[in-house]
Amino acid sequence: MSNQADSGSEASEASSQDAIQINESGDTLPVVEVLTGRGVILGKSGSGKSNTASVVVEELLEDGYPVLIVDVDGEYFGLKEEYELLHLGADEECDLQVGAEHAEKIAELTLEENIPVILDVSGYLHEEDQKELIKEVGRHLFAKEKKLKKPFLFLIEEIHEYIPESGLDDAGQMLIKIAKRGRKHGLGLCGISQRPADVKKDFITQCDWHVWHRLTWENDTKVVRRVLGSEYAEMVKDLDDGEAILHTDWNDQIRRVQFRRKYTFDAGATPGLEEIERPDLKSVSNDILSELETISERKQAEQSEIERLRSELEAREERISELQEELERSRDVSDLAERFTEALVEADGQGATSETIEDTVEEIREEKNEQIRSLQEENQELRQENQELRNRVQELEQTADHVESVEALNENIEEVSEAYLRLGEALGLDPQENEIEQLRERVETLQKELSAQSNTPTEQPSETAEGSVHTYQEFLSDEAIQDKITSAKDEATSPRYVEGVITAIMAHNEPVTYEQIADELNISSTGHVASAVNALHSRDVVTKSKNGRVTEVDLNIDDLGEIRAAAARRAASEELMSSI
Repeated sequence: MSNQADSGSEASEASSQDAIQINESGDTLPVVEVLTGRGVILGKSGSGKSNTASVVVEELLEDGYPVLIVDVDGEYFGLKEEYELLHLGADEECDLQVGAEHAEKIAELTLEENIPVILDVSGYLHEEDQKELIKEVGRHLFAKEKKLKKPFLFLIEEIHEYIPESGLDDAGQMLIKIAKRGRKHGLGLCGISQRPADVKKDFITQCDWHVWHRLTWENDTKVVRRVLGSEYAEMVKDLDDGEAILHTDWNDQIRRVQFRRKYTFDAGATPGLEEIERPDLKSVSNDILSELETISERKQAEQSEIERLRSELEAREERISELQEELERSRDVSDLAERFTEALVEADGQGATSETIEDTVEEIREEKNEQIRSLQEENQELRQENQELRNRVQELEQTADHVESVEALNENIEEVSEAYLRLGEALGLDPQENEIEQLRERVETLQKELSAQSNTPTEQPSETAEGSVHTYQEFLSDEAIQDKITSAKDEATSPRYVEGVITAIMAHNEPVTYEQIADELNISSTGHVASAVNALHSRDVVTKSKNGRVTEVDLNIDDLGEIRAAAARRAASEELMSSI
């Protein structure tokens, strides 16, 4: 490595088609090293680092290489003056507002359909939202590049916010993973920062190429001294705007170069007094936007369903409170009637008259007591239904997490297979690659099934002809249903109450009430019936519906197809987990 910077231009070892031209003097960067390597562009505010990043991106776009830019300050949309990029983020000025649920589609569009993307995170109100989006986009880029192995640059502004010197969060760990292992898959990472002292030093020192613009703060120049030496730590303080020290692994010389001004609109320029005319910007195809909008609509539908269930839950909670108040009032009336009776009997010495009054008030009290019992039963049913609603909301919220866990498993299969093969070779065994491939296929199949399940609206469950049934006998003879009934028996007060529920439905061949089930069991109370019904209902064996103020119970024959499918998915998941 040379001890002094070369201020002149240097011929590139690569041809012009394989090189990024950074100035008119002929200084270049090899395309493949930039696309697949690790780089940093560092410099204080106003020194030209964002311009340098834009120059690199312009050259890549000009040669047809897509990139994905994480734009922290909303300054890269000016690239759309000359190039068709997909501008995504949270602001209305973006082509589309996106969240973490769009991450996989974003990775697919940019990697598989060669669409450059600006991911503008400046408009997100909560830091955790933007970091979750960056983490998920990075995760899907990494996973897809394992198969595609396509040279691709992931460029991130203000990298110190995501890969700080200490305290890496999930987003930072994902970016470090890309920095360490992305190169062999073709995925490069370039970080930009005005505060190199705050960037994780291991990341900086392991980069293949460094662009050092002007730095004056002592803590930052210490980083230059650590990487390049004292001479360059002093030199970096006096660099002009756009001038930089270029240090790369593929060239022994450390060069002092001047980067050209970018050709496209400078949206990040410091505002002045003169009026800035915003240029016309190019847009991507509406078909591409519609694919992302579909994801947004599906997410909105899920959120709407959750909100609807929550609203219904709140309404039922209010009704429970009203019933409690009505119950207390009824009890007060009953107590008042009893005290009134006692007072009349004591005040009136005529036995017949007192008995008549007492009988009348007793009737009133019994009527109120019956009303109290009715209110208590309705209160109990509402509480049970509320719990079912809570379970449904929780199920909707956890579906995405379930799918994500399988996606993460799929992502790690490649690592598992590589470790398995290396271990076999080390032990002198014959690694069975076909077993790894079978495992990978099973994971992918399970992932598709779970994804399909999460994307199917709950109001319109799909059911194949094979899964449809027409009789109670067919329903009860299904193995999945029998397993659920056995499980319900373990939960209920007694197995015979569960059997009684099913027997009553079969005997009437139609929905039955709690009272009809109690008659079938030859018991007077419906408390044990409610317990058995709830045990079956929580397992989707029976349905409950209101007919006026009466609850009717029926076998859930319409959903047998979904019950079978869920049982199959669970069995496949358990088999898969046991085989790993």
